[in-house]
Amino acid sequence: MNSNTLLLRQIHPDWIQAGRVTSQAFRPTKKDTRQLSVSDGNMVTAQISWELHVRRGHLSSGVLAVTVQECDDIGLETRSNPLPEQPEHAIIDFNKVPSNSQVEKLSKGLTVIAIQRNWCFRPTNNN
Repeated sequence: MNSNTLLLRQIHPDWIQAGRVTSQAFRPTKKDTRQLSVSDGNMVTAQISWELHVRRGHLSSGVLAVTVQECDDIGLETRSNPLPEQPEHAIIDFNKVPSNSQVEKLSKGLTVIAIQRNWCFRPTNNN
């Protein structure tokens, strides 16, 4: 990955409220152990990332993205984290963020950046 690499994030339908993507889209949950799963945009397109995600049985309303540089700019580390069935898997690491309120703030910032970039992919059956 390089500074311009898009980190592709699947957006679960529950993370869209009143037509707007919520900051939950870029906030790690407890099960994530502060490591947000994304796909390396140098290895897979947004559409293929979405197709693979859905084929694995997960829900997604589409794909938003931030870049490695945008994460670096706010102090979040990113790295490739290939899994056996997902060689394109990468993470945005929140482990060095000192508080939950700071995690929330950074998540909101990433969400704003991704929304400004606009959807990288949305299936045609989404309204």
